[in-house]
Amino acid sequence: MCDGKFTKQTDETGKVFIVTGSNTGIGKATVLEIAKRGGTVYMACRDMNRCNEARDEIIKETNNQNIYSRELDLSSFDSIRNFAAGFKREQDKLHVLINNAGVSFCPKSLTKDGIEMQLGVNHVGHFLLTHLLLDVLKETAPSRIVNVSSALHAQGSINVNDLNSEKSYSKAGAYNQSKLANVLFTRELAKRLEGTGVTVNSLHPGVVDTELMRHMGFLQNGFAQVVTSPIRWAFFKTPKSGAQTSLYAALDPDLKDVSGLYFSDCKAKKVSKAAKDDETAKFLWGESEKWTGVGAS
Repeated sequence: MCDGKFTKQTDETGKVFIVTGSNTGIGKATVLEIAKRGGTVYMACRDMNRCNEARDEIIKETNNQNIYSRELDLSSFDSIRNFAAGFKREQDKLHVLINNAGVSFCPKSLTKDGIEMQLGVNHVGHFLLTHLLLDVLKETAPSRIVNVSSALHAQGSINVNDLNSEKSYSKAGAYNQSKLANVLFTRELAKRLEGTGVTVNSLHPGVVDTELMRHMGFLQNGFAQVVTSPIRWAFFKTPKSGAQTSLYAALDPDLKDVSGLYFSDCKAKKVSKAAKDDETAKFLWGESEKWTGVGAS
């Protein structure tokens, strides 16, 4: 399950990256490869102990000292605003923002601001973060935004009558909705950024064996993890393989002017019919603005 590899050699020295959720899994593998290529990377994570450990490992392996760990809890608007403000105090450039962090199939819970957790972290938190960083992205143009979505966006629908899952809740339904939201956000943002030199694309990383799967029922106990490990080894991508399309979207020189697309296995792929619904995209944008308090960009 490892189709699609980003094999082009690029020099990222002098370029500044932010990767959310980068202390483990795909995010960590993404940072490691960018670090090898000389990039300056801000690892934006909720758990600072694990983030610092991952940072130290990456620096040791790459000898790139320009790797920074910073706190970012995407379930808290205050944390997102603090992170963005802190970043801008340290940097006046941002070449690539990789919105990688996510939660999946978790029991119903709410963010600190009252939003259903999966939609709140996977979409709304990144919506706010992206808006707070748009000014520096525009000043650094050509620059890129990369939104990590999922093929499961095709199973999702935006529940316009119960967007926040207040009337009913499904673990899978909420996750699929959040991943569809990633694609709709990408397509709508691409239109709004035309002519700015900032591109935005979304992607499916593949079925990857990471901690994102920790809430799935069949992996809830140690015995199940041991029993299923050969199957996961055979059919699931490693984090390194799962990071390839993120790296492709973030680094490939041929994508400098490409925006609004959806990639999988380092190739452009079609999105679902629901992901092409411009009216739903506008509805989602409007609701996201109301939640976050940001104005139209």
